[in-house]
Amino acid sequence: MYSSLSPAALAELRRQRPYPAVSLVMPTHRRRPENAQDPVRLHNLVSEAERRLDADPGVTADRREDVLAQLRTAVAETDLAHAADGLLVFAAPGEHQVWAVDRPVPERVVLADTFLTRNLVAADAAARPYWVLSVAADRIALWAGRGERVTRDTDHGFPMDRDLEDPDAERKERVGDLPSTFRDEQARQFFRDADTALAKLLATEGRPLYVTGEPAALTLLGEVGDAARGAVQVPFGGLAHGAPDAVAKAVAPAREEDARRAVTEALAGLDRARGGHTYAAGVDEVWQKASDARIHRLVVEEDFRTTVRAGEGHLEPARDDDLDAVHDIVDEIVESTLESGGEVVFVPDGTLAEAGHIAAVLRF
Repeated sequence: MYSSLSPAALAELRRQRPYPAVSLVMPTHRRRPENAQDPVRLHNLVSEAERRLDADPGVTADRREDVLAQLRTAVAETDLAHAADGLLVFAAPGEHQVWAVDRPVPERVVLADTFLTRNLVAADAAARPYWVLSVAADRIALWAGRGERVTRDTDHGFPMDRDLEDPDAERKERVGDLPSTFRDEQARQFFRDADTALAKLLATEGRPLYVTGEPAALTLLGEVGDAARGAVQVPFGGLAHGAPDAVAKAVAPAREEDARRAVTEALAGLDRARGGHTYAAGVDEVWQKASDARIHRLVVEEDFRTTVRAGEGHLEPARDDDLDAVHDIVDEIVESTLESGGEVVFVPDGTLAEAGHIAAVLRF
């Protein structure tokens, strides 16, 4: 199962496909006894997809069998014992993908010529993805973080390693010409190479960056390049050779401080927007502004969900069992905001109670 969404992965998911591209979306459970129902619900969703494929005159018999085979393979590859809060199964002729997300999703079966990505995008934004660069004299490692989870990244030129053995060290020490670990030219070139790789990564996948290492290593990284300028420094050594859990624990206090600062700044921005008449609040008004690509910053409570019907330019409350209702309108607003270049900030539940749990700073 995939869990880390990159811009390249999202672009690939959004490309047009031969009809039908099937998207199965369902909530899942992390613990017993609730997770016992997940295999049954997934089986029922596959049966519903099969029923819709059978009833669709635009689907040929060969294509139907192809997509169903892809769905069954995807289900066989899905390990629900390691499920998160939501599951997305995508299947189209000749391909399938399974994604686990750390955010509840509504149960849906969708047949289209593209995959349904709004829940995936919203979950990725809510998880606040980030990078951690761990620097040491002999290794520089990269970690991808999502919420409290950190995984080793090996797709962007990291880890980088070098041998600290100097065959001429004994003579240099005798004549007093042996530089310190972080002062010789080889070390500087090693850190320059890391800076170059990091700059390339951030240019394509910009995320908040945390840099861990001994103070001398952090100083050298700042001296040789600019890629890590503005990153949060965490003076904690040993993590370049460490385990993901240790990295996550080391950066947790800095991440929590950043999250508090982001909430404070977002709420202050909403206050300024009220005075400048660039403010929108409530799901109906914010949805309209997102549809017009007018949102500069969207601020939404972390667990806000609401079921609506889309009327003539407005949203109306709807029951969860309404077949014509939209169950993931908040995720749709999040995706629209990000697609138009806006920023999304999630805040604790109850923070925006007076604004209807969702508000925005408008571009104009």
